[in-house]
This record gives sequence, C-alpha cells and structure tokens, in this order.
Amino acid sequence: MSLPSLEALIATGLPVVACARPWARDLLSAYPLAGFVPMQGVWRADRAAVRNARRQAPYGRSLGLLLPDSLSSALVFRFAGIPCAGYRDDGRSLILRWPCAKPVGPLHAVQSWYHLTRQVLARWRLPEPPSQPAEELRWQAAATHEDEASRALAQAGLANGDFVLIAPTATGLHKGRVKVWPGFDSLTRSLQARGLAVAMSPPESERRAAQDNAPTALLLPPLGLGAFAALTRRAALVICNDSGVSHLGAAAGARQITLFGVTDPARTGPWSNRAVRMGRMDAWPAAPEVLSTALDLLDTPPSA
Repeated sequence: MSLPSLEALIATGLPVVACARPWARDLLSAYPLAGFVPMQGVWRADRAAVRNARRQAPYGRSLGLLLPDSLSSALVFRFAGIPCAGYRDDGRSLILRWPCAKPVGPLHAVQSWYHLTRQVLARWRLPEPPSQPAEELRWQAAATHEDEASRALAQAGLANGDFVLIAPTATGLHKGRVKVWPGFDSLTRSLQARGLAVAMSPPESERRAAQDNAPTALLLPPLGLGAFAALTRRAALVICNDSGVSHLGAAAGARQITLFGVTDPARTGPWSNRAVRMGRMDAWPAAPEVLSTALDLLDTPPSA
C-alpha cells in the first residue's frame, strides 16, 4: 500500500533507500532504489542498521520519511541521526523534525500515506505528485519473479488463466479475532465440482493451516513474495482474506474477491478496481454468496 508514496519519492530524482522488513527486499527488487535496509522490529538492531547505512551512503545529508505511526520508528531514526517527517501520532511531535497532522476524516491507508508524502515533499521543496494516488497500484515485477511463477505453474500442470488461486490463511489476530473466512473448504469443493482447478501457494509457515482449511486444493510450492504477486495476476481469480495476499494481488493487478469479517473494508481493503469486497466488520459473507460471485466473475471476460 506504500507503492504510490515510494513512486513519488523516486520521481524526485533523489536517491531513495527503503527501510522495511526483510521480505520487502524481494518485492521491490525491480525498483531503482539506492539501497535497502532490513528492519527487524528490534529497536537497538534497527537503529544500528539505519546508522550504518547513513554512514556508508555516498551522498550527503539524509532525510527520513516515516510511514509507520509508531513512536519506536521515530526513535530509531532520531538516534540514528536522521531528521524525519511523519504523522505526529503516538507522542512523536518532539522527536520528528517535520511533524504533520493527519487529514480530517477516515482514509484508506494508501491515501493516508500518500497525503503524508505530498505534505513532506512540499516542506522539502521537492516536486509534488498529483493530489490523489492513482486508482490502481502499478507494482513492477522483476524477470526472476515472472520466471519463478511460470515454473511453479508448469510443474503443477497449470496454465495462465485456467485456475482459481485461494489463500485460506491469515496471520495474527485482529482485536483477538481470527481473520480467516471459515468457508474455504466448501468453496474449494464446489468450484472443483464444476471442473475448475483450485490452487494455493502458502508460505512454509502457513502450509499446515492452509491444508487444514482447504484440504482438496492443489498445493503449489512456497514462492517468494515477488513471484507470488506475479502468480496472482496469472490466476483467473484470486479469493483471499483481508490479508497481505489481498494487497499483493491488488499491487499486481489481479482480479480478486477479498473476504471481510473482522476488519474494515474501507480502511484496509485492497486498493484496486479489480477487487470485489465481500462481508463487513463483524459479519463474514455466506459461502453460497461467495460461490455465486466467484462464478459470475469467472464467466465475465477479464477485460470487462
């Protein structure tokens, strides 16, 4: 969801170093970044990593833009010696060099981060992007991502556009509640009964849970995030929870159904016009309704 902000920073022509969790390195490998600093979520280790990156940089003064709202992220960069901009949440106003007020009213995360980026670029007297982010994300795949996705399909005997990709897991809890739609098994069997191939490619850590939730689905090997994103747009349809898979599919331009039951579609849903959002906070969609919607989409040409 940070892609529009990242693209706006790259468009300034200045060197951009991304500081993010290690998994993002592969996902962003096709982008012209000046560097990547893996962040572990451990304050001292992250401070040291950012400080070392700043010291080794071949360019001059470094500025930081913090998309996370957390106090810890502001402290990491402050003690690494990098003046930063970010939203003033969580008591960060005295730590940030350029504290920014959040816009009034609820926004999608894509809009909120993009709004912050525009504010900050204006303060830094750098070129500002358009007033609103594009309606679709435009993630760039590397050749290695496409090759890995192609090999996974070939090994499974599948071709582009002739399978439904499901993601029947979601890590963590939201306010103590499981974020996984309970109908994946029945949905998978119903699609298979109509002659449709249903596949999934969970990470190794979620493999057992995925098999428990959809035991008859074709199990593909685990893929890196970039290859998995490339895989989503090769599927005729992606069906997933409100999870990272939904956002990867949106970034890759996949046609998808995202299922909600414990989170807010307006705030955390996929940023895509090709996504159908079903359910709402506190109410999962019924399995027959999801099946009917899936079949309707599969009967509709992708260009429609």
